Amino acid sequence: MTSALATSAVTAPLDDPRYYLTNFRCVLDWVAERHADLLAAPERAFLAGFAALPEASQALLVRLVMRKGEHFRTAKLAYAEIGATQAALAPLVEAGFVEADPALDIATLFSQLRLAELREALAGEIVAAGLPRATPKAALYEALAPVLVTPRRLVEWWPAAPDRVVRLTVMATCDRLRLMFFGNLRQDWAEFVLAELGVQCFESVPFTADSRAFQRREEVDAYLALHRLRERLDAGESAAALQAELPAVPAGNAWLAARRDRLLLALGRQAERDGAVELALACYAAAGWGEGASGEARIRRLRLLERQGRHAEAFALAQPLVAASHERAGAEAEAQALGRLLPRLARRLGERVVPRPAAPPPERFILALDPGAASLGVERVAAVQLHRDSAPVYYVENALITGLFGLMCWEALYAPLPGAFFHPFHAGPADLYREDFVARRRERFDACLACLDDGRHAATIRAAWRAKHGLASPFVHWEVLDAALIDLALACLPGAHLRACFERLLGDLKANRAGLPDLIQFYPEAAPGEPRYRLIEVKGPGDRLQDNQRRWLAFFYQQGMPAEVCHVTWRAAP
Repeated sequence: MTSALATSAVTAPLDDPRYYLTNFRCVLDWVAERHADLLAAPERAFLAGFAALPEASQALLVRLVMRKGEHFRTAKLAYAEIGATQAALAPLVEAGFVEADPALDIATLFSQLRLAELREALAGEIVAAGLPRATPKAALYEALAPVLVTPRRLVEWWPAAPDRVVRLTVMATCDRLRLMFFGNLRQDWAEFVLAELGVQCFESVPFTADSRAFQRREEVDAYLALHRLRERLDAGESAAALQAELPAVPAGNAWLAARRDRLLLALGRQAERDGAVELALACYAAAGWGEGASGEARIRRLRLLERQGRHAEAFALAQPLVAASHERAGAEAEAQALGRLLPRLARRLGERVVPRPAAPPPERFILALDPGAASLGVERVAAVQLHRDSAPVYYVENALITGLFGLMCWEALYAPLPGAFFHPFHAGPADLYREDFVARRRERFDACLACLDDGRHAATIRAAWRAKHGLASPFVHWEVLDAALIDLALACLPGAHLRACFERLLGDLKANRAGLPDLIQFYPEAAPGEPRYRLIEVKGPGDRLQDNQRRWLAFFYQQGMPAEVCHVTWRAAP
């Protein structure tokens, strides 16, 4: 059974003062219906307990869930559409969803009280520590935190406190439910509001029974565990402690394995910064074979071994990677890095390496601009300087070729395959950067690309631009891709060139959507046989080509596509 559930069907109108409660209930109903087999006793108890609450208490709970943190001062819980805070709060305390008088550690106390309140509450401790009364909040915390290590209730910290601090106890449960709905913890409750306001509009894709991110509870557990470890890493915990807590991921779940690889990569980088060489090498080695690392962990491992003088070890690991990187789709960046690394190692070891033929340097020209262009952006100023009525220039960077690809392949990108779409707020398919994304849709992409062979692509792209205009897309930037630019591009870019670019995008959608030239200049009046466009990468003084830009320029050369690098210099003052 499928249902094309539109975004508007799950968002509450904003003239409803409790619109957020309607949206929250929608998530709970959605999860209860579609993920019932993944729910355990705590989630089931929460769903039942929430449904039994008075509506004002439900609304207050949702307000707390949508705020930052778990501790809240009751004086700051005044909402006109809810009414009396204490009356709404009491059922939440009775249900165990809110703790009425929690013990607060010193960090929480400082986060809840203003500086003047802290000076009053901790007056005795401040005097005992010999601190001036005017001590700033940060310095006050630094001095008192090592001493005041025992958590206390607010009234014990500050007997004259004018209100209370309460603690939300169900945030972890609500995060789990939000994760099952969105399939990630990046999106939150604001998605409903943005959709209702029209700030973001999404493609409507039919859902089926298997349209969900998680099929087993242990997958949800693993995602949450990885997410918490990443939060702790960002908060400054040691890589060694976190690496020891890494969870195993359920077998057969490639995207969770990729998340684990990315966390291992981050742990390795932190360990390397901390000088923990062996830990960094171990993290890179563990992360180096999943899709999530995209070769970066392997290259970092080799570079670290090189810096440690372990050249023979690095060389032995690098050699088999060279052949593999040339055979594996989407491994251009790794092959590029190995092409630099392996000859260095070989020279140190006296080994012989046959270098790969290097692409010739791209065509270049010099453009002198006034120094004031630096503040305006050299790319935009260069576009103005190069523009001619008969040869217009557009600043497109990564928006034109990727945008045309997104429009022409819209139907393939938004095909309702299992695991691709499972809620109404997808800007693109959830599996967009997974290893099997293209393979699962290969026939669909082939059908789209076939339009380029017989000239149907222009009508297809224009029709998609009209029908899908404004819908969120990972490839189409509507503010750049207007009708005039599309018409010029379709008139001047040969279908064979577009096909070559689109095939390269499909080879590695994540890496190859970036690095495209800044400008495009069209020559609609060019003589037959002459190029009707050129791509221009702009580099300001001292700026160098990035690796992904070099790869695109080498590709353009191989395909016979006109591309140049514009090196900007500053005009001398008169």
